[in-house]
Amino acid sequence: MRNAAQRHLTADLGALGATLVRFLYGLPFAALWLLAVWIGVSEAGALPGITAAFLGWTVIASVSQIAATALLLRCMEERNFALGVAYAKTEIIQVALFGLVLLGDRVSVVTLAAIVVATAGVVLVTLPSESRSLATIARGWASRAALLGVGSGAAFGMAAVGYRGAALALETQSIVVAAAYSLVWAQAFQTILLGGYLLWRHAPVVVAVLRAWRVSMLAGAMGAIGSACWFTAMALEPVANVRTLGLIELYFSYLVSRRLFRERLTPAELAGFVLLAIGLIGIVGYR
Repeated sequence: MRNAAQRHLTADLGALGATLVRFLYGLPFAALWLLAVWIGVSEAGALPGITAAFLGWTVIASVSQIAATALLLRCMEERNFALGVAYAKTEIIQVALFGLVLLGDRVSVVTLAAIVVATAGVVLVTLPSESRSLATIARGWASRAALLGVGSGAAFGMAAVGYRGAALALETQSIVVAAAYSLVWAQAFQTILLGGYLLWRHAPVVVAVLRAWRVSMLAGAMGAIGSACWFTAMALEPVANVRTLGLIELYFSYLVSRRLFRERLTPAELAGFVLLAIGLIGIVGYR
């Protein structure tokens, strides 16, 4: 739902304006979610105290997410952007490495195999029909678009690990409250950072964002709900498991595409969805 709303907004606000919508209009809903879980969780007590580790992880994750978006947008400006976007999907493999090195999150051999299979499925779904061959993928590895895509995936992976690190750094008995608290801080920081940049360089975009409040409220609400689920899951489980299972988003995206944009699957895309399903079953079944 958020992606569909942002896709509609991008035509009028541009990519960065649509990205600001996600943070600016999502912040009030994130705050309401924090209030709800804080009141609803009896053992929560006072809101967590701020620690240097929490602030550090939040800043790293927030900046990484903005950088990842910028790299992905830059990748889409390249001639063979589809190849770069496919390489961005290596985020799942990269996040498993980052989680192990930075947080000590270990993954089993079964989980690692599921991650690789799911990633292969996503690449098949993402690549255009003329590029779906091992030779094309191998040749494209050193291209500018591919490097931008891998960089974007790395930044998205670092953001996910950072958000888990932020939640784990808080001293609270409720992991749900920790996740909601981290979400509010992250969205506030991203709103200030990206909003400040746009006010400085492209002030009319900010004005347009404020005028498009009706659709933006929908995008913000759906984005906040999705982020609340992401943050809670990543506080509970290693990020590699969460991000791999989160690839189920592609199935919902396809349903939206079929319903709204009348898009159809090619045989290669169907094969990709089958591989993705096998990977998801591996993650859930092993758990």
